[in-house]
Amino acid sequence: MRNLGKMLQIGLTFMGTVVGAGFASGQEILQFFTRFGFIGAFTILLVTVIFIWLGAKMMLLAAEINAVSYEDLNRNLFGERLGQLVSIFMMIVLLGVSGVMLAGAGSIFLEHLNISYQTGLLLTLCACFFILRKGLQAILTVNSIVAPIMLLFTIIMLFKTLETPSSGRWLELVNDYSPWAAWTSPFLYTAYNLSLGQAVLVPVGAKIKNRSAIIGGAWIGGIGIGFMLLVGHITLSANMPGITQYAIPMGGIAKQLGQGVQWIFIFLIFSEIFTSLIANAYGLTALLQRRLKWRQDLVIFSVLFLSFLLSQFGFGTLLSTLYPIFGLISLGWMALILRR
Repeated sequence: MRNLGKMLQIGLTFMGTVVGAGFASGQEILQFFTRFGFIGAFTILLVTVIFIWLGAKMMLLAAEINAVSYEDLNRNLFGERLGQLVSIFMMIVLLGVSGVMLAGAGSIFLEHLNISYQTGLLLTLCACFFILRKGLQAILTVNSIVAPIMLLFTIIMLFKTLETPSSGRWLELVNDYSPWAAWTSPFLYTAYNLSLGQAVLVPVGAKIKNRSAIIGGAWIGGIGIGFMLLVGHITLSANMPGITQYAIPMGGIAKQLGQGVQWIFIFLIFSEIFTSLIANAYGLTALLQRRLKWRQDLVIFSVLFLSFLLSQFGFGTLLSTLYPIFGLISLGWMALILRR
């Protein structure tokens, strides 16, 4: 039972780390899978296998080398000099993505709760500071709460979609994209999410160490992610092509299902932004505290303050600038994980 508890904790943390705001909004599913039509279901199956395989591999390697932070893993993969450069680059990207997530949280407060953007940022930062001071266990607990709620929302969306006449469109939807683009997409998606997720998954693997728990957790997390991807794909396919006009596609669908479902969705979007933010900030804090030898509170405050400064550029600007660059670097990182 104790081992099963560890498996569930790892699996839910895995799901919570990957299922970020882009996933919950439906935009990631639309761009990486649904726009390619019925092929999307097959590429989701491939993604599920990659997540289970490489997620377990990454956490087992972290346990083997006793990695304190993702920098230890990168040094092991790339060598001392190149590993340090990759870690510095990832530190910059994690900081940038933290700024993106914080900006997204501020936008939710402004657009849906009629609370000013800056007030939303400060409230989110206070909550982050409280969680980060508690350490890795607090992050595992937050993910253990958010991931099941996201799973429940996914199931509700599935049953609502199955009631519509267009529920089977995911089996027959065609597109004008090349097969090369469709089959490259799952590798980009997994590379990006796993390389970003190592900020939390590496310390989790090093802390748990239990091989069977790590492998079991990777299976639970990978299958959970795959299931939610497939349900999102089915739901979005049923609303194609009209759903492509929305910046937040799942929000457009939730709006049609009534105010109650819409409020649940808004809560979920914020929760996924929050889990991504604390995961990135934790990875940065662990690395900087080791390098600078500062007090933990001071490092956490510095990371969150820099994220606050970046969030002033706005959600859209940061998103369009940082993500494409990081996606390319992530492919090289995944190739080295595959070789091990």
